Amino acid sequence: MHVIYDVSHNIAKVEQHEVDGKMRTLLVHRKGSTRAFPPHHPLIPVDYQLSGQPVLIGGTMGTCSYVLTGTEQGMGETFGTTCHGAGRALSRAKSRRNLDYQDVLDKLNEMGISIRVASPKLVMEEAPESYKNVTDVVNTCHEAGISKKCIKLRPIAVIKG
Repeated sequence: MHVIYDVSHNIAKVEQHEVDGKMRTLLVHRKGSTRAFPPHHPLIPVDYQLSGQPVLIGGTMGTCSYVLTGTEQGMGETFGTTCHGAGRALSRAKSRRNLDYQDVLDKLNEMGISIRVASPKLVMEEAPESYKNVTDVVNTCHEAGISKKCIKLRPIAVIKG
């Protein structure tokens, strides 16, 4: 199997961006976010020049995920940066305390989602209830114009290691 696309979050990169009408060399630090360059940007691979840089937004074990692309507006407003996920609603510790292992498994099973997990505590830590609503976060980024929704994906299986 070969990698289709890979993108980092929590990274610092030296990039060229327009600031006050002038191109400047900047160190852009993205924490909890990822790069989202628009179509025709010279730093994205040739395969994505017409669509823009893919942005992979993972949902939870029980929610959809998304593929977004960067926009010109995002370049001007966020130096080509957007979300990389929904963000936690509950800390890992609160998730372990407040959620029941079997309840989470039962809910996933009712949604037709199969799960394989190395440790039961991961089930509670990564439960859908542990995260903000990914669709709301993606819609906010799309409506703000900093990235564009392209594809919505639905989980059928989850592997947590």
